Amino acid sequence: MYLFIFLSGVSSVCRKWRKGVTQSLGGRHNLSFAGCKMDDVSTARLVRHAYSLKELDISRSRWGCQISDNGLYQISLAKCVSNLTSISLWGMTGVTDKGVAHLISRANSLQHLNIGGTFITDESLFVIADNCSHLKTIVLWSCRHITENGLVGLVNKCRKLEVINVWGTRVPVDCFIALLTISPALQIKSRGLLLNVGNPPIQQAVV
Repeated sequence: MYLFIFLSGVSSVCRKWRKGVTQSLGGRHNLSFAGCKMDDVSTARLVRHAYSLKELDISRSRWGCQISDNGLYQISLAKCVSNLTSISLWGMTGVTDKGVAHLISRANSLQHLNIGGTFITDESLFVIADNCSHLKTIVLWSCRHITENGLVGLVNKCRKLEVINVWGTRVPVDCFIALLTISPALQIKSRGLLLNVGNPPIQQAVV
């Protein structure tokens, strides 16, 4: 991965070597930039070459990810985005609903999404609901700006949704009961609670 990142910013690399690396990148099914210091241009360039990509992880790292809404827009133009089944934007505090909408609106095959630790609002949830009918799991950990309206819209349209993590949000427990009314098989993970059909709220140990 670090070799790919290095080459993404170097234009004077031997043509044959660069071609070989590009071909190798084209066959990858997953890319993770977690732990790497990335920016909009280098990330988008690498993703564009990963034609067979299924899983993309651009979670924030301790080095400080510099990806912005513009970076998500550039990534959204890659041919592989429509085939992605998993995306993680964990902790990406530099992106907003605008960037998330650009990317998610093209990720129609998405099954697993992690946007925990971001500042998204219901606007992103509505875009996910309209474009991700195959979604099975979503992590909304500490997304404090989402509301009951966004969650209801999401669960109403994403009928294959199995697990939703809302730990650290400001949504009341009554909302979770409403979500189970819509989708009885849904498993809801919240702080100190595990909710699913047929069971009362179960208190969990908070580590």
